Amino acid sequence: MVDILGYSVPGTIASFFFILLTFRRSDDFRVMGPSHALLALVGEDALLTCQRLPNGTAAHMEVRWYRSEPSTPIIAYGYGAEMTEVQMEEYRGRVEWIDDGIAEGRVALKIHNIQPSDNGQYWCHLQEGNHAGEASMLLKVAGLGSVPQIHTKGSVEGGIQLVCTAKGWFPEPRVRWEDSQGEWLLSLSEHYFQDANGLFYVEATLLVLDASPESVSCIIHNPVVSEERMATIALPEKLQTEMASLMVIGPSQPIHVRIGEDVEVSCYLSPKVNAQKMEVRWVRSWRYPAVHVYMDGSDVAGEQMAEYTGRTSLMSDAIQEGRLTLKIHNTSISDDGQYRCLFEKDDVYQEASMDLKVVGVGSSPLVTMKEGEMQLKCTSDGWFPQPQVQWMDRDGIVMPSFSEALTQGSHGLFHVETVLLVENNMIVNVTCCISNPLLGEEKRTTFSSPGW
Repeated sequence: MVDILGYSVPGTIASFFFILLTFRRSDDFRVMGPSHALLALVGEDALLTCQRLPNGTAAHMEVRWYRSEPSTPIIAYGYGAEMTEVQMEEYRGRVEWIDDGIAEGRVALKIHNIQPSDNGQYWCHLQEGNHAGEASMLLKVAGLGSVPQIHTKGSVEGGIQLVCTAKGWFPEPRVRWEDSQGEWLLSLSEHYFQDANGLFYVEATLLVLDASPESVSCIIHNPVVSEERMATIALPEKLQTEMASLMVIGPSQPIHVRIGEDVEVSCYLSPKVNAQKMEVRWVRSWRYPAVHVYMDGSDVAGEQMAEYTGRTSLMSDAIQEGRLTLKIHNTSISDDGQYRCLFEKDDVYQEASMDLKVVGVGSSPLVTMKEGEMQLKCTSDGWFPQPQVQWMDRDGIVMPSFSEALTQGSHGLFHVETVLLVENNMIVNVTCCISNPLLGEEKRTTFSSPGW
């Protein structure tokens, strides 16, 4: 028996405690990191360092830089060589081991091409035999994005609508409007979108009433580095541009398209104006990312929503008359809804809205009788939007259903299941009818008991 911390324990357990306590001792050395957060800009390099104390060579130590788990390091170095087989995949080819000060116990990690995903906590772990020590440090990533751009809607009832947009910011920026006197103006709405690279797009809308200031500024602020970028417009000048007197005309009625088919949506300028030098974009709710963008005579793929990549094409044969037609290929349920068509020149735009109704006519109803029960069940798949379901007798009179269930599958299409209670003398020419409310198209199946 051995006495440890006032307790008598068997020798084998004592040996275990001795190894554990030895590993956790920090008498031999400790590790110190930066006393303050490190700052790095998106696209630049960052250097992370830690120091063994007391000073002494770390060349014979195992060194690991990691984010959350030592077992999956950013980079690991041991016994004079890098251990690349355990490295995190996202850091392969993007980190560099710096050993200039390793003889004095200083180890360093350089991360190239800093990304928003690099933001956060890091650990520097040093181990020598059973002794280990580590230090943590915080890396703050900041991205100074584009200078804001202010878009002016040519005509809005009751005032002037301004939209301020900017891309490439990290973390989520702050946006504010100011008048020519420096007074803050309240945004009508603000929208933030984080792209695949982790950078933020911001879109803020301001409604300026008729008693408007001479100029308005939009300021985008990065909270990490406390830097700002600003754009200012003179309102009277914008309202005298060519676009301010034009209108954009879109479809007056909703456009219907069946699932899987192609659909064309057109919009045009009135009066007719050559739109070759204009920016034209089809959007859903926000300007970015867009359904399709045309600028300076060509399509702009980099601003397109991922779900529309490779599924849109532009017909511009009538562009000199101010008409453009967008074709959406292989429509799906997600394409259903409202679209906006924007024509813009010199940061002044006009727009028109349109409704696209995606419809699905499902399978013919299958009617079965539950064995031993006087119940008929009707099922069908592939409907959109939610269909209308009816039971009718042989005279066409509607019969109330006992139950009805409409469920949406993974693709958004509706599955129908409805049950009718019947009596023996009623099971003659009972019809299950399912119809699409937008098309007025229906499918029906009539059932008669084999005994009749």
